[in-house]
Amino acid sequence: MGLHAVATVGLRTIQQIATLHDFRFHQDQNGLAITQELLTSSLPGAPVVDPNGHCVGFISQFDVLAVLEAGRDVSQLTAKEIMVPDPIAISISTTLAEAVKIMKDHHFLVLPVEENGVVRGCLTRQDLLGAWVGLGLEPKD
Repeated sequence: MGLHAVATVGLRTIQQIATLHDFRFHQDQNGLAITQELLTSSLPGAPVVDPNGHCVGFISQFDVLAVLEAGRDVSQLTAKEIMVPDPIAISISTTLAEAVKIMKDHHFLVLPVEENGVVRGCLTRQDLLGAWVGLGLEPKD
């Protein structure tokens, strides 16, 4: 009578995950504001977007810590100066298995998700785990 939480054949895509985290920074956003958002968010990082919503970078808690460790004042910096440029992002058509592999291979906790080149949200390892386990519980047509 136990639940079998095993992924079925034909893994779902990221698009089928009900909720993505709508967390992002803007290129000109102040570093202190970013730090405050990271401290109050459940996510350890987020993509940096340009005015058109394209992913141009990523800022994690580690990136802010590196800036602070270097003796720089985050209140005098913008996202563009803190971010890691050209981050890996996935498409909404990416399969769960592909997303897991990317996260595992690169030791990521969060991945930006894009649709037509525009950031739609963020995906966490916890989101992937929940989606993967849910596959074996209630198959969708």
